[in-house]
Amino acid sequence: MHLLIIDLIPPGTFDPRGIHAAIWEEYTGEQFTPPSDQRLTLAAYIGGGAFEAYVEPTSVGLDLIDMPLLLDSDRYVPTPLQMTYQSAWEAVPTVWRKVIENRDPKG
Repeated sequence: MHLLIIDLIPPGTFDPRGIHAAIWEEYTGEQFTPPSDQRLTLAAYIGGGAFEAYVEPTSVGLDLIDMPLLLDSDRYVPTPLQMTYQSAWEAVPTVWRKVIENRDPKG
């Protein structure tokens, strides 16, 4: 089984270095520490015999890059994360955008 993780929630108590680090350490026994200025992570995992991952650290404010959604170890479908996010955001009503952005919904 292949897996694509889009971890855009800051690390917490149970994953102090992020979800990818928790997964990576569980399956490989190796430690992963993201860059201090990019604590969020995009990770595409190759399932099967060898446990491999394509990892892209990111942070709030950066555009999301396209990530591979793996079909097997040699083939993948690119996932347009930024375009998908932008399209979804445009469909959110203005009142809820203001709430999400922590702005006064009436002003």
